[in-house]
Amino acid sequence: MTAAVFFGCAFIAFGPAFALYIFTIATEPLRIIFLIAGAFFWLVSLLLSSLVWFIAGTITGHKDGPVQKYLLIFGVLVSVLIQEAFRFAYYRLLKKANEGLKAINPEETTPSMRLLAYAFMTLVIILLHIFWGIVFFDGCEKKRWCALLVVVLTHLLVSALTFLSPQYGINLVLSYTIMVLMGIWAFFVAGGSCRTLKLCLLCQDKDFLLFSQRSR
Repeated sequence: MTAAVFFGCAFIAFGPAFALYIFTIATEPLRIIFLIAGAFFWLVSLLLSSLVWFIAGTITGHKDGPVQKYLLIFGVLVSVLIQEAFRFAYYRLLKKANEGLKAINPEETTPSMRLLAYAFMTLVIILLHIFWGIVFFDGCEKKRWCALLVVVLTHLLVSALTFLSPQYGINLVLSYTIMVLMGIWAFFVAGGSCRTLKLCLLCQDKDFLLFSQRSR
């Protein structure tokens, strides 16, 4: 039973992201480089967030009660802002390297239920970061600063739901609602349309089919 729960939660959390990697990233070496670079920026942002958290905790002495709650809120806020700042820095790096890249290549019931909730929350966070990245980069490219603001605010909201609220059911519903909305936004920002979606679902998208054959 323990093994089944582990593998079930692992597939829920990382299955869709792994599928996206296999079908959209793994066949292109340049995209793998982008993925590794993006992961590096994100890890550095987490390192800085952890450093800020450690310093704040040391100053306050890790006291319990209201101080601990405000410290958690401060940590979430700083972590989200640092992550979004690094997302913007990553965008600027890609923008500057664009010409060179063209030259290279034109309430809790049981532990199992809690683990299941964590798995679904991990899945939504992974997908949201993909959608946030698409919308964020498009906003930077087209100077649509309201899009950047939406990304930051929804990131803050999901982080607050994840870390500050114990209501797993409500958190998942709200987080998945935000994920669906951001996913639709990212789909159209990336050049998708109702027509292309219909053609893809009916396996009538010639460009997609040709790309799949070349990948094989």
